[in-house]
Amino acid sequence: MRTATTVEFSKDTRSTVDFVLEAEKLGLDACWVAEAWGSDAPSALGYLAARTDRIRLGSGIIQLGTRTPVAIAQAALTLADLSGGRFALGLGPSGPQVVEGLHGVPFAKPLTRMRETVEIIRQAFAGEKISFSGKAFEIPLPGEARPMRLSTAPNPDIPIYFATLSPKLLELTGEVADGWLGTSFVPEGADAYFTHLDAGLAKAGRQRTDIDVCQGAEVAFADNEDELRTLVGSRKKELAFSLGGMGSAGTNFYNNAYSRQGWADVAAEVRERWQAGDRDGAAALVTDEMVLGTTLIGTEEMVRERLRVWRATGIDTVRLYPAGETLDARLTTLGRALELI
Repeated sequence: MRTATTVEFSKDTRSTVDFVLEAEKLGLDACWVAEAWGSDAPSALGYLAARTDRIRLGSGIIQLGTRTPVAIAQAALTLADLSGGRFALGLGPSGPQVVEGLHGVPFAKPLTRMRETVEIIRQAFAGEKISFSGKAFEIPLPGEARPMRLSTAPNPDIPIYFATLSPKLLELTGEVADGWLGTSFVPEGADAYFTHLDAGLAKAGRQRTDIDVCQGAEVAFADNEDELRTLVGSRKKELAFSLGGMGSAGTNFYNNAYSRQGWADVAAEVRERWQAGDRDGAAALVTDEMVLGTTLIGTEEMVRERLRVWRATGIDTVRLYPAGETLDARLTTLGRALELI
């Protein structure tokens, strides 16, 4: 398996840069930069492109609706050039809380917007005059405007990854994307994802080997049962937030993903408690099995075995979120994990 991580620059910017630089020295293959509701990804990626030499860089993710498709293409072409061809474009629909609540852009029809966005971006990548008439976008608008092409050099080889969770968007990922940035993943429940991903691949006449399946999980090492119990306990609040607090009151794609993987009852209860303000009660409902199934937490032997399961399930790239209170601690955790892969 290849290796990757995801960082964001919302806080401790200098420490984050140092982490990426040291991760490159440790041999990490790729670094994705998130936006969420924090700092923007392209600015940080441009800086990292100048400070790194080998590591692959990607937007993980640019959210639909926060920029026009052509603005996304412009950023991608610029970053690919600055990095010497090391850039990959990660896109995702995000959710209504961020897209509508923060950016004031309608979240409606994410499937249509995703498909049309990629079609427009690939026109721009190919150096074509950009002309598109769809359900979500029309370029150019009617009137005096005429189709234009970007003045930058074409680069049709920039890979496009999708961060998707819902069945229809997973199918679209298999149909048109070069990679899948997955999350909330349990190897034992992988069919909840792969059934739809493979349907899209088949529709396009492709196979699983034609797409980079990149899954992420927190990695942390425990030297004994007490440490393991503490690590698992601390992760329960974070998982409860994903199940109950991510998204809006009516839409939570993370909750839906866990539900499809066999935890529908627990996920529903956690969400209900969280939305009612009982955060501790929500965390108490999260089981040890849920934490261990969706992370790479455990003794060194446990983590090694889980990585074997991930590899056997069909994961091409493992995206590691190393635990640690300090930069040195995170790098130590990352280094231990890389030795096991």
